[in-house]
Amino acid sequence: MQKAAQRNGVGIRQHGDEDDICPVCKSSRYLNPNMRFLVNPECYHKMCESCVDRIFSTGPAPCPIAGCARTLRKQRFRKQTFEDLKIEREVDIRRRVAQVFNKQEDDFETLRAFNNYLEEMEVTTFNLLEGVDVAATERKLAAYAAQNGGAIAQRDAKSNRDRSTQNANSAAVKEQALLNRSAADRASLLLTAEREESHRETLGAPTKAQVSSPPDEASQKVVLKKSTARRTAAERARDKQQQLPGLSADGEEFRIEGLKPVAEAPVEKPYNPFGGLSLTPSYYTLMSYYEHPWLDRARTEASIVAGGYDLREYYQRTMLEAFAGLGCFIEEEMGERARGSEGATVATEGAALAAGGHGEEDDVL
Repeated sequence: MQKAAQRNGVGIRQHGDEDDICPVCKSSRYLNPNMRFLVNPECYHKMCESCVDRIFSTGPAPCPIAGCARTLRKQRFRKQTFEDLKIEREVDIRRRVAQVFNKQEDDFETLRAFNNYLEEMEVTTFNLLEGVDVAATERKLAAYAAQNGGAIAQRDAKSNRDRSTQNANSAAVKEQALLNRSAADRASLLLTAEREESHRETLGAPTKAQVSSPPDEASQKVVLKKSTARRTAAERARDKQQQLPGLSADGEEFRIEGLKPVAEAPVEKPYNPFGGLSLTPSYYTLMSYYEHPWLDRARTEASIVAGGYDLREYYQRTMLEAFAGLGCFIEEEMGERARGSEGATVATEGAALAAGGHGEEDDVL
């Protein structure tokens, strides 16, 4: 009977197929095994793909399900992910709320503030799921998204960069494992070839052809395809988040307490190989020309300038040696050394007195 049904183009009816009936055209998957059902996140009413094409191809139209007057658009219809539409709706709502409430624990000063933030997020999700004050909750969600648009975009960009970096690291690890496996296989082939060659030499059999080793893949250039985290053009919030009054049903502003102050990223300074040490002399100014008979002869004598000798090096070394001791104050250094030795002497005497006094108290003889 099953074979006859398959020859007639009718699929075998499985458990649960009684629910696969389009509520609009009453078509059943039993008669049309290739029928696909689509849902719209506006009302989550299920209907077949042919009804969607027939009703919404010309433009937006009201939902054909009795009692639902919401306007639907064809581009928002999608394939159902979960079998239960309640779970489908809950996942969509939680995803939408999480895109707005996307702060992490490190954004808050205390754990209690972060827990309060999670509680507010869960209350908003519960109201949208259960239909409690939906209009006020939607206004509250929209107000928070409008006030913190820059911070939300910045957090999304950071999450995308972290995800891209993680994917790049995973791809690099897999590529490295593949290279290691290839190297191990190549080493195994080389070892096998050496053993065969040694065996032939031991038996004294004439070797007509040398065992060719596999190509050296290590000499080939291996390029690891690492995906880099792309920077998004999201606008960064430069102003610190102000303490705003709480949101009410009248559309006032929304406030989250306990957030850390947003600090601007420090401007990256140019690289300095000397670590900020200034090499400019402070006691003299090095000139490019000094008048002296010996210097005049050194500028023109071929035996001096032929080797590339530069008189500016002589100027710099001579001036440095002349002014090298001007920054050393011997009296101050000797005074500091004397004060340090006096303090050490006092400390030594105090320790000796303390030790001596303790010894007299403990000496019972």
